[in-house]
Amino acid sequence: MKNAVHREIPDALLKDGVEAFQGAFYRDNYEFKKAAPKIRSQVQPGTSKMLDSIKEAVEKTGLKDGMTISFHHHFRNGDYVCAMVMEVIHEMGIKDLYICASSLGKAQASLVPMIEDGTITGISSSGVRDEIGEALSSGKLKNIATIRTHGGRVRAIETGQVHIDVAFIGASSSDPYGNASGKGGKADCGVLSYASVDAQYADKVVVITDTLVEAPNLPAPIQGVDVDYVVKVDSVGDPSKIASGAIRMTKDPRELKMAKACAEVIAATRWFKDGFSFQTGAGGASLAVTRFLKPFMDERGIKMGWGMGGITEPMVDLLREGYIRKLVNDQAFDIASVESVYTDPGHVEISSSQYANPMNKGAFVNYLDYVILGALEIDTDFNVNTVQGSDGTIQGAPGGHPDTAAGAKCTIIVAPLIRSRLATVRRQVTSVTTPGETVDVLVTDYGIAVNPNRQDILEELQKTRLPLVTIEELCDKAEAILGKPEPIQFTDQVVAVVEYRDGTIIDTIRKPASR
Repeated sequence: MKNAVHREIPDALLKDGVEAFQGAFYRDNYEFKKAAPKIRSQVQPGTSKMLDSIKEAVEKTGLKDGMTISFHHHFRNGDYVCAMVMEVIHEMGIKDLYICASSLGKAQASLVPMIEDGTITGISSSGVRDEIGEALSSGKLKNIATIRTHGGRVRAIETGQVHIDVAFIGASSSDPYGNASGKGGKADCGVLSYASVDAQYADKVVVITDTLVEAPNLPAPIQGVDVDYVVKVDSVGDPSKIASGAIRMTKDPRELKMAKACAEVIAATRWFKDGFSFQTGAGGASLAVTRFLKPFMDERGIKMGWGMGGITEPMVDLLREGYIRKLVNDQAFDIASVESVYTDPGHVEISSSQYANPMNKGAFVNYLDYVILGALEIDTDFNVNTVQGSDGTIQGAPGGHPDTAAGAKCTIIVAPLIRSRLATVRRQVTSVTTPGETVDVLVTDYGIAVNPNRQDILEELQKTRLPLVTIEELCDKAEAILGKPEPIQFTDQVVAVVEYRDGTIIDTIRKPASR
């Protein structure tokens, strides 16, 4: 047969879905998923992606009852985007939505009434805090929530366990084509790592920004090839609230004591050599470890090969002072780290899949030498709880805790024995976030305990003057001070499951009887 440009195409070639050319725009509405599942939609040459409002964007995406939408949390407590979008959706009367968020907290408090009236009936998140945590703990969500690690979230999306119908991505800046960044705007958040997988796998992607710039807006972690629509609003967030209360450089003598001891543990182990890799958490004692590492690095004349994770000012300072060769960033925890991304040579953004996905061919967590983490609770089997408060309320996040613990050669938990008249070290944690088999050392203000499974680390630390104790001795000490804690009473109602990074359920969270 002849095609649209009058060329003869043999019929024998026109089989298995192959068609003769019928014009440059013949396939505008072709069902591309049959040929290439990753192709979700097509934007024609000259078509503008710019829309006038969030409502228009919701209408254009075809959002309907029962669909799944997603948000990221890089603006942290300063985020305006999630609340803005959900307010519009609520006004439009769309219900029974499943929210797939990288984290939910104080900035999303306005979602609680939407949970109560059925606008939101399902939640998956790597963090649940404040009013959202209270609502879930009280059983207000219609369906059981799923709490995933950062690596587990991206794994669930990439494997299709979670299918996102519409992703709403707040961006500090964007060009009209949808090339979006966490830099270059009025409210810089630094990186958009957790939104990358949403942009790549969602059926429809809406970028929302308060700073529209000329194209091309590069480097762009959210690429225009994945974006359907762009909406400019007055403000996407308050950058001053990116840093949470937990992100601080401590002056507390107790925390400084633990940080110094942690640095001594690192310096005594065999991986502390030129080119070592390192990640620290955002807690006061964890952050302070970086300060105490410098003298040991000076003494041995070594540098850190790369530092990773939620980046903070102490890590940026080490980079600028020449102690770190490279920073790989999946989340900016404070203003200093936001300003440093793309500005300081050697400070680069990575995606959440590059960071922690357990199912890809080489996430960075798998190459960590050391990770320094915190804990709400840790038990005598070294299991860690970072999600559920000692009163049974959901108030925390696995984040990258289980991911980094599993990948690092040496996983160190830094936590006080007692916090606010509550024991951190217990016979049994309220719920398990990170399994004890992936935790190697616990540093407290009453001594240092090594997991019996890590006799290699214990032998190295026995050569030092560090105060080594067993974790059972630490638990005994906590009980001697506070007495044995009364067990929390729970109902049979499961309000959330804690999913391990590989997709298996590591624990369940039930509604406290007091609620």
